Amino acid sequence: MKQKISLASAILLTAIIVFHAFAQEGNVSDGLAVAQQTCSICHAIRKAQPSPNVNAPTFEAIANVPGMTAIALQASLQTPHRSMPNLILSADERRNVVAYILSLKPR
Repeated sequence: MKQKISLASAILLTAIIVFHAFAQEGNVSDGLAVAQQTCSICHAIRKAQPSPNVNAPTFEAIANVPGMTAIALQASLQTPHRSMPNLILSADERRNVVAYILSLKPR
């Protein structure tokens, strides 16, 4: 009996984790809209474009940093940078921008 409860608990926990992961995914098109409004002043937000600010990496370059993940991007967007203005984005805006940036990775 104890083994059945453990198996059921493991299945439930897995389902919760998977649901939470999907709930954390952003909307790519909404992320592009936010990027156009707030990021494109400095960053190239589309593929194969130079950044308006030569010191700002392109979103494509950011997406292609080895090991780049949604968690790393979320942390980066919430951390002040010397050369970047302190942008205040809502949690949804951050998730959406992260989804957009990661969509620029080659498939």
